[in-house]
Amino acid sequence: MGRSHTRTPLPLFVRLPLFVWLPLLYSAALACLILGPLLGPGHLLLRDAVSTPRSYLTDTALGLGEAAARAVPQDALVAALSSVVDGGIVVTAILLLSLTLAGAGAAAMVGSVLPGSGLAARLLAVTVTLWNPYVAERLLQGHWSLLAGYAALPWTVAAAVAVRRGDARGWALLAVCLAAAGLTPTGVVLVAILAVVTLADSPRRLVAVAGLFALAASPWLVATSVGGGDGGSDPAGVAAFAARAEPGLGTLGSVAGLGGIWNADAVPPGRTSGFAVVGTVVLLAIVAAGLPALWRRRRHPVVVGVVALAAATIALVALAATPPGIALGELLVESVPGAGLARDTQKWVALTVPAYALAAAAALRGGVLARHRAPAATSAALALLVALPGLAWGVSGALRPVTYSPEWRTVVAHVDDGPGDVAVLPAGMFRVWDGRPSLDPAPRMLPADVPQTGELVVSGGTVAGEGGRAGEIEDALLAGAPAGVLADLGVRWVLVEHGTPGPTRTPDELREAGYEDVFRGSELTLVRVPGDVTDTAASSRDRAIVLAAHGVWLVTGLAGAAVLGASVLRGTVLPRAGLHGAVRHRGVRPRQRR
Repeated sequence: MGRSHTRTPLPLFVRLPLFVWLPLLYSAALACLILGPLLGPGHLLLRDAVSTPRSYLTDTALGLGEAAARAVPQDALVAALSSVVDGGIVVTAILLLSLTLAGAGAAAMVGSVLPGSGLAARLLAVTVTLWNPYVAERLLQGHWSLLAGYAALPWTVAAAVAVRRGDARGWALLAVCLAAAGLTPTGVVLVAILAVVTLADSPRRLVAVAGLFALAASPWLVATSVGGGDGGSDPAGVAAFAARAEPGLGTLGSVAGLGGIWNADAVPPGRTSGFAVVGTVVLLAIVAAGLPALWRRRRHPVVVGVVALAAATIALVALAATPPGIALGELLVESVPGAGLARDTQKWVALTVPAYALAAAAALRGGVLARHRAPAATSAALALLVALPGLAWGVSGALRPVTYSPEWRTVVAHVDDGPGDVAVLPAGMFRVWDGRPSLDPAPRMLPADVPQTGELVVSGGTVAGEGGRAGEIEDALLAGAPAGVLADLGVRWVLVEHGTPGPTRTPDELREAGYEDVFRGSELTLVRVPGDVTDTAASSRDRAIVLAAHGVWLVTGLAGAAVLGASVLRGTVLPRAGLHGAVRHRGVRPRQRR
């Protein structure tokens, strides 16, 4: 018998080309530099971002409360995962994965749309995608799950190229993109818009995109339909959440520079002064250097779609901040169900980033920087980093984790999942932790529903929420109503959070009104409403329907991932379009399709 000459397959990482794993490592390094302090112990608690050791599958987590279903299936996913792993680790892991894949997706997109692009071009695209004001501002605002949708955008472009080339794996990649972005309603809409624009010339493809969108968005769509939580948004939110002009730039310049979030307190250091002009000029100069090269590819439908979408987005977001734009937005919010989703207009600026990343890469492939690729790419990347130093290390330390008082564990142990909600004082949705504002962690910390009014104070004005019953509960508590009134409103527990500003009642006042003491601590006090309490929970039928919709979303993403995983095991990194650029650049002819 002769000795077998069968070779042992090399490990997958070794078989991956340099154009795949190096951008991935670079993206992971930038993501770690950005998140910095969050990689240690503790929990993210900043503005809209709330992570807790454990959260629960309450009606609110499923989108069945009074408020619009804005955090589905995000909250349900974290509730499920935090039953096994600490919720702080879950949120940080999703954030780290999102930022890493956003950069890696930018490199893959460049390989798909601009085949033959060198490694320098791909790394510069990674830098543009990760190191910009949009990422910084959304982190400071606490929109961690929106960044999952942001990460899916460049991969969506790569998927569109694959679909156009007849590679069925492109549809699998698009399903994964929509499902990942579907952590939030805004995320899945972002990806759907980009998919429609890049596949718009085929009605058959558009129908397929619509079908995948319906599957990926099913938790939000079904919860809104079943729970009836989208009763309309306050038109005042249109002006309050419009894009904001940064110093020396105006609204148009701010939006074009990927900044201009409505909240002036959610702006990284370096963007609050005239230095914002420097950062914007650096970014736009890099983009402008690649536009001639993209113009030469104007017959490429994906290039045309991505660039046209970026230009339209910048123009529309800037116009939405003008008096006529605000008036139109208010009309839409009043008359179109679900239009409140778009009132934070600056978040749609994410749709410009794929075009910016492509333009930066094109500048090195065939643009004005092509003659000296490596030094030009290094200089451009360093210029971007230096122009926004405040993004480093948790956006200058703002993303530092917090540690919850042990009293929370005691309160959680007392609150059961029987009939009745938890009312929280002081009134209002926001708290102050270590000098920083954040949403109250109670709705995610406790195993019972916590009704909230949804009322926001923005720039000295008030934007009304959808929580009618929550408003009645707050009014009754603050007026000193007896415990029986709260029982009729469906409240079993009242939690008082000491040391945070806002109108409240003392524990002694609550006891005099008929509430029973359960726990008194230095930071938290929990009292119980005695007797029978009106059950206001969603029906088991509604919960089953919404849970099934969450299952559809999950299966959509897992099915697409399974197809791509099988492709990886066969030795292909991406659908056909994603790897061809690297293969051609290495001088190897891609295998012809039979």
